[in-house]
Amino acid sequence: MAANARINPVVSAACGMAVAYYCLFPLYRSEIITINALLALLFIPVAVLCFFRVLVSWPLMGDIKPRTVRVLRLTPVILTAFTAGLPLGIGAGVQSAQKINFGIPEENVRGISGVLLDDPRLVSGGRAMAALSIRMITGTGMVRVGTRGELTVFFPEESAERLREFGRGTEVFAEGTLRTGNDGAYLFAAESLHITKQAPPFEHFRTGLRLGLTRRFTSSWGGLALALLLGIRDNLDAGIAARYRDAGCSHILALSGMHLAVLVALISFLLRRILGLRLSAICGAVLILAYCYIVGPLPSLNRAALMYLVGVFAVLGMFKREALSLLCIAFLIQLVITPKAGLSLSFILSYLALAGILIIGESLNSIFKGKAPAVLLLSLSASLGAFIATAGVTAWVFGILRPVGILASLILTPLTTVFMIGSMVWLVINLALPVLSPLLSYPLLLLYRLMDKTAFFAALTPGVKGQPWLIISLSLLSMAVIFWFEYRRRLAANRLDPFA
Repeated sequence: MAANARINPVVSAACGMAVAYYCLFPLYRSEIITINALLALLFIPVAVLCFFRVLVSWPLMGDIKPRTVRVLRLTPVILTAFTAGLPLGIGAGVQSAQKINFGIPEENVRGISGVLLDDPRLVSGGRAMAALSIRMITGTGMVRVGTRGELTVFFPEESAERLREFGRGTEVFAEGTLRTGNDGAYLFAAESLHITKQAPPFEHFRTGLRLGLTRRFTSSWGGLALALLLGIRDNLDAGIAARYRDAGCSHILALSGMHLAVLVALISFLLRRILGLRLSAICGAVLILAYCYIVGPLPSLNRAALMYLVGVFAVLGMFKREALSLLCIAFLIQLVITPKAGLSLSFILSYLALAGILIIGESLNSIFKGKAPAVLLLSLSASLGAFIATAGVTAWVFGILRPVGILASLILTPLTTVFMIGSMVWLVINLALPVLSPLLSYPLLLLYRLMDKTAFFAALTPGVKGQPWLIISLSLLSMAVIFWFEYRRRLAANRLDPFA
């Protein structure tokens, strides 16, 4: 494996938390295992830890190779971190599984009152969907019950535009019917909407800013610009979204590390020479926090922002600047703060994709180094690493894989980066000198059409269908083969180093 993919306590703790959150707790919740069996599983790493503790204190350890001794001494630390991650994962699972206590029979729920937790999003049929922090439930006979919890609400089409104007933080009352989704989660189908209290001033300013930017991007390419810059997909052409999906490049349209990297690069370019590395990193962190506040709570974007913020602490000397460790720290923090986010597909794919890039992608890059142009090899290795790491989940959820996305991403990613930068430049010109903005609008339109055509031709390639268990097995086998070749390469390099 690549040097930065070595197991360390942070990586081990994140693995323990992931195992408990995604495996152990669901088994317990489904009553497949009992609480006693769960506790027994938790004590297995403790028992192994005790064994290694005894082993490293063995008097004859001095006769063993120094490298083996270092591994044996590090193993208890790794196991301790893994064991500590297990209760964190179970605790996050408990928090994510908490259901709303309505206080009355569910079939009697006729209305809900609460605060919008995010910006309403347009869905099929022109309806608006938003998460609501519930404050009160109204039942049959005008019975009112105070309660707490989060609920996804679908508002009628005639209320969608009004909701968007008021935005996040608005208190609303809606009448309708409580339903249960396919995943067992509660949904509320609203039939009417009443605004009971406007959002706080700062939230109102944020909503006005987003609406103002939305009204500026009115051209045919504006919907894509809004999706890439602010995560607003209401104006995104459904055709181009479908073509990106069929081309295996839907991740390019979802705000994540790639988009944040463009902003960070611009911030660094503008501030580093003026303020220096540390001050520019701190200013960048403040701007990133402001950007995330404007965009809203998107799991993949929050992951990238957390990594950047932890990276700022690394620049200040508080952490090692190691990408995989920063990813695991972000995972631990995000899952503790927002346990329910760990169940979202974007959260899972975001972490798996970056882990695949950092581990599998870098191993592939090391194996084939010097056998292809460096820039092409780095991009291809990263794309292939992300594909292998996410293949199992993708096949499990969608039932189909799009391998063409490995190559299509090599073309669409740089085009998207140029389009994002061009859109930001256009926005600055439009704000400062509106009369000059049409000069840049036409090149952006051409770039938009080029991206659309690229996605169109890539989407013509049929996907691969297969049983999820088979895809997962092939992915694990591919990883094992890659890591074996990387291990052999490192052994050969270590043998040659003394003669260099």
